[in-house]
Order: sequence, then C-alpha cells, then structure tokens
Amino acid sequence: MTHAPELSERRVLLTELLWSVGVAVLVIAIIGMVLVTALTMGVNPPSNVERIDPKTLHLSGEFAEQNLGTTVASDGSITARVIATQFMFVPRCIQVPEGRQVTLRMTSPDVIHGILVTGTNVNTMVLPGYVAQVPRVFTRTGDLLIPCHEYCGLGHSEMYAGVQVVPQSEFRPDSNGRAACAKR
Repeated sequence: MTHAPELSERRVLLTELLWSVGVAVLVIAIIGMVLVTALTMGVNPPSNVERIDPKTLHLSGEFAEQNLGTTVASDGSITARVIATQFMFVPRCIQVPEGRQVTLRMTSPDVIHGILVTGTNVNTMVLPGYVAQVPRVFTRTGDLLIPCHEYCGLGHSEMYAGVQVVPQSEFRPDSNGRAACAKR
C-alpha cells in the first residue's frame, strides 16, 4: 500500500507531461501553418499602417478638400480619396471605371467609422489618425451604396455615400486627372 501514492503521483506527472508535449506540438504546427501560408501564398494581414494627424488632415496634403474624390495619376493609377466624418462622407459620390484597379484611401478626423461598398467585398474600418487603403477592381457598372456600418453618433443612420461605376469608355477625367460623378 505504500507504493500506491507514488504510483498515482507518477501517473499524474506522466499525464501532465504528455498533455504538455501535445499542446506544444499543436502550437508549433499552427505557427508553422501560418508561416507557410504567409510566405508561399501571400496571405498576410493588412500591414500598411499609415498615420495622419486627424486635426489637420483637411488643411493640406492628400486629404485636403481639393484632393478628395477620384484622381488619375500620370502613370495611369486611379486613387479615390474619401474622408468619413460625423455624419457624412466627403465627397458624397466617387466615380470609378469598370475593370481597372482603383485604390480607395480613407481616413477620419473624429470617430471610428465603418465602410461597406454594397455588392462588393470592400469592408473596412476607418480610424481617426490612420489611413485605410483598399485596392479593388469593380467588375459591374452601376451605382453602389456606401453606408457607414459602425455606429458613430446620433446622425449615423443618415451617413452614406455612393460609388458610380461607369464603363471604361465613359470614364473621362478632366485635364487635371479628376473624375466626378455624373448628375443622374
């Protein structure tokens, strides 16, 4: 009978050791899978952490009022810049061409907002002090709604904008490379 406590204590230690080894193998396997997918498949979390001063973003630079909306750079790249502010998006509508990559760049000077472009997989949070960037190719023409899907205050239910996706032949930026929504 004197061996029973030693035997049961030994069994407990052995069981704990077995569980510890099992958990360690599982953790190493999960980390290994994350590394393999990140390195071989290019599956990575968004990492373009870009900061901006929310108090002065509208005064100069990329998010100054004259730079908002859709612009076509000299290299042909298309960027749409939007500010999400209580309780509206500026501008209220952006025009983009069908079938070409558009980089949506958004920020907020006040509170957290959520951007969802209906009919697409564009869905991101817009945080004050940060620039959210989403590349997208719009594959169908038409008017898409952009509601704010993060409660941002009393006027939240009235916070929406639009994306006007036009055929490539109808996308005609002006001499400054700016495109605006057509009146319909």
